[in-house]
Amino acid sequence: MNTSSSYFDTFADNYDAHLNAALSLTGEDKEYFASARLKALRGKLKSLRENPRTVLDYGCGTGDTSQLLCQVPGVRNVVGVELSTRSVEIARQQDRSRKCSFFSTIEYRPDGSTDMAYCNGVFHHIPVPERIGAVEYIYRCLRPGGVLALWENNPWNPATRFIMSRCAFDDDAIMLTPREACGLVRKGGFDLLGVDYHFLFPRFLKWLRPVEFALSRLPLGGQYQVLCRKPI
Repeated sequence: MNTSSSYFDTFADNYDAHLNAALSLTGEDKEYFASARLKALRGKLKSLRENPRTVLDYGCGTGDTSQLLCQVPGVRNVVGVELSTRSVEIARQQDRSRKCSFFSTIEYRPDGSTDMAYCNGVFHHIPVPERIGAVEYIYRCLRPGGVLALWENNPWNPATRFIMSRCAFDDDAIMLTPREACGLVRKGGFDLLGVDYHFLFPRFLKWLRPVEFALSRLPLGGQYQVLCRKPI
């Protein structure tokens, strides 16, 4: 998250419109990508035999993904944290689940009890010197053995770069390579479990999407997921 709450406060009320306008090139909207990310994550959790009950949505924005995380089987509680106070207000107003609660990053105090942390497209907004502090914050939230799923935009994908150039709130973005993201979580104390890549084909090539899983180890997709664990 940008270190100034006011930066994303200015976009909070029209966040979806800005994002969907940028994503229109792909033929899909934000809901498609949010659901697909969680589908991919659930597959990874199943292979690891992980069944998280409590989840931290770090950089939750206006809370849409927090609502989706509530639908993951076994999840009992989702805490969304966000720097933008206006985004937190909107998330609370739109909350349709008794499983969700939303806080500013200043309000929420890590207690080392959360089973899993989820983070999508946040770190490219955090100034580089402050990124390790964000990783350490997440680390303190998780219990020993807790899992972090860190999603970021792939700087090696030209379509991703073009989409970000069209997005109003990505003016401040400094993208992370997968290698940089892996180094960051390791520096923060996590054990790396793996990296996979997603969103290779736009809607007009959706008939090719069934082969994306087979290509997920190649650095081709529009986003990548770094999965890591807090040591036991």
